[in-house]
Amino acid sequence: MNGKERIKVIFDKKPVDRPGFWLGNPADDAKEIYAEALGISINTPKQESSTSNSILKASKLFDLDVLLHEKLGSDLFWASPELDPKVYQHPEGKPMFDIFGGKPRESLTQPGIFAECEDIKEVEAFEWPNPDYLKFDETLKIVGKASSKGMAVFGGMWMPFFHTVADFFGMENYFMKMFTSPHVVKAVTEKVLEFYLEANRKCLNLMGDKIDAQFFGNDLGSQKGLLIGADQLKEFVYPGFIKIIDQAKSYNLKVVMHSCGAVSDIIPDLIGFGIDALHPLQAKAKGMDAGNLAKNFKDDIVFIGGIDTQEILPFGTPKQVKDEVERVKSILGEHFIVSPSHEALLANVSFENVIAMRNAAIME
Repeated sequence: MNGKERIKVIFDKKPVDRPGFWLGNPADDAKEIYAEALGISINTPKQESSTSNSILKASKLFDLDVLLHEKLGSDLFWASPELDPKVYQHPEGKPMFDIFGGKPRESLTQPGIFAECEDIKEVEAFEWPNPDYLKFDETLKIVGKASSKGMAVFGGMWMPFFHTVADFFGMENYFMKMFTSPHVVKAVTEKVLEFYLEANRKCLNLMGDKIDAQFFGNDLGSQKGLLIGADQLKEFVYPGFIKIIDQAKSYNLKVVMHSCGAVSDIIPDLIGFGIDALHPLQAKAKGMDAGNLAKNFKDDIVFIGGIDTQEILPFGTPKQVKDEVERVKSILGEHFIVSPSHEALLANVSFENVIAMRNAAIME
């Protein structure tokens, strides 16, 4: 059974030889460490790291990424166009979202261009991105390469609209404007979603039959709870989720959602919307321990992640990593995909601990 077959069986909740394994998307300096340990020569030009959104910390090195996943036994590969900073080719070199009016990002709370906006005419007048400027050539190549190695491929646009809208206001302003200027928040959200849905339609028209799942990400949790209240989620966020999920399902794709943080309270909602899998299970966040997730949800959704990147993977011994993987596997069962509790492994996660995680994941 290869990775593609294994992931399909896991999603279908049918008998499988073992849980799945995903390396994640290590940061660029971590990739270089792992490649050197494996004796892999880095002969692909390094891509410029994406700075369009705080959620994307690592670029794709194309051939190297696929080779690392193959050598380390990954059952799946993530190939979002948004991991390629050259995917958006504005004729004047403008970014996909000019959130700060040409200024560099300094913090998550940095005011964006709509920080003081009270009139939706300003929103309408803004130069929103044009999906026609998207070029998917490199993504198509990497999807084909990963598929040829027998891996399942998670793809589609990443669509972190919650973060993008937050950046346009500045996170604190965003949360306050949900109460003081909800019409402006909704107008910005609609514009961001309009672009993402059309961009994703173009993407899936090219590769929807070549990937195994739509993977999209919006971090809704902190270490202790949700970033916003249930009413605000229902008013400003959930309608976007439903549109993204419905679009992906129209291409007969499984849907995987990424959200860091303590999001156990909304897992029933996500299941109800049709999400098939949740990533990355931030193991130390409130309510995200394997026992709680298994008790309440494991029959209704596939879990991906759960191997702690806050303490165990960076600071534990290989034996501790092995024991933790085996513990989590025993709780979440065979219909589970072992992976780090944050996909962007940093360079402080040693190659030895990555191997320990891999071995414990794929060997009975």
